[in-house]
Amino acid sequence: MFYLYSNTREDWATIVCLVGGGQEINTGEAGIAEWIKSLNEIFRHWKVYISPMLTEAEYAEGRVNELLEKNTNATYAEELHLGVSLRSYRAEKLSAFVHSLLEIDGNASSIYREIGDKYPIVMTRDLEKARRWLQEKVRSTERTGVLISKESARYKPLGIHVLQSSDKDAVHWFLDDKTDIRSSNYLEDAATEIQVQGLELDYTCILWDADMRYIDGKWHFYKFSAQSKPSNWNEILATTENKQEQMKYMLNAYRVLLTRARAGMIICIPERNSHKNANGFWEDSTRLPEYYDGSYEYLRSPGIKEI
Repeated sequence: MFYLYSNTREDWATIVCLVGGGQEINTGEAGIAEWIKSLNEIFRHWKVYISPMLTEAEYAEGRVNELLEKNTNATYAEELHLGVSLRSYRAEKLSAFVHSLLEIDGNASSIYREIGDKYPIVMTRDLEKARRWLQEKVRSTERTGVLISKESARYKPLGIHVLQSSDKDAVHWFLDDKTDIRSSNYLEDAATEIQVQGLELDYTCILWDADMRYIDGKWHFYKFSAQSKPSNWNEILATTENKQEQMKYMLNAYRVLLTRARAGMIICIPERNSHKNANGFWEDSTRLPEYYDGSYEYLRSPGIKEI
C-alpha cells in the first residue's frame, strides 16, 4: 500500500493506492512499476509514502526500492504494509503459501503446515470428487464455483463450459442461487481469472490444465492451437519481451485463481488420457500423461491431502 500527497492545490489532495502483487493478467496491465514511473517522470513534486516491504518478485520484479531510490519525495513507512489477508479469513498466510508455491522457493511446505488445519486445501484427479467435496463444504448462502485459466483448452472432455470474457452470464454466475443452472453453485460453468479478479467465493475448485506445467524444477508455459495439424500445445519460450510478458501473465493468472476462496479450495488436475488405439497411439494426443503428472506431483509435495 502507498499513498500520494499533492500540494498543487491550495488545500490538499490524497490518493490512496492498494497494490496487490502479481495481479497483472492481461496486456496493458503494468502494475506498480508504472505508478512509480509516472511519479518519477511526471509527478516528481508529489510526496510519496510507501511500504518498504514490496521486495518480492511480483512487485516490479522486486525492484520497487531501486526504482524509487532517486525520488527525494519518497518516504518508507512500515505501517503501510497490509500483511493480513481479509479475503481468506481462515488463513492469513494463504497469499504467502501461493506465492511460495508459484515461485518454487522451497518454503511452501513450512507455510502449509501453518495454515493446513485452518484453511482446507485438498487435491484430486477426479472432477466429480471435486464437485462432491465442494457440495459437502458449502453451507446456507455460501458460494462455490469452478475456476480455470483463460489459456486452458482441454476442458470439454470433462463436461465443463468456460465463460468467455464478454459472457453476460457471468452476472448470473456470481449472483444467482443454486436453483439457477447459470449459477456458480451449479458447478457446470467455470469462470476465468478475467471474471474473478477482485472478487471471491467461499469454496473453489481450481481446474488445472496443461497450459502451465511443472517440468524439471520450473514452470513451462503452453498455448493451445486447434488449427495446427494435429491440434496440440505449443511451448512459449522467453525469446522476446512480449513472450516473457505473456509468461508472467499466465503465472499471475494462477496466482489470482488460487487466492479467490475465502474458506477453502480443491485443486483438480484431471487424469490424462490413458487409452491407446489398436496401432499403439494415444487416442487423444492433447492430454498426454506428461502434460499433467509433473504438475500434480509438485503441487501435492507440500503435503496437500489427496481425495
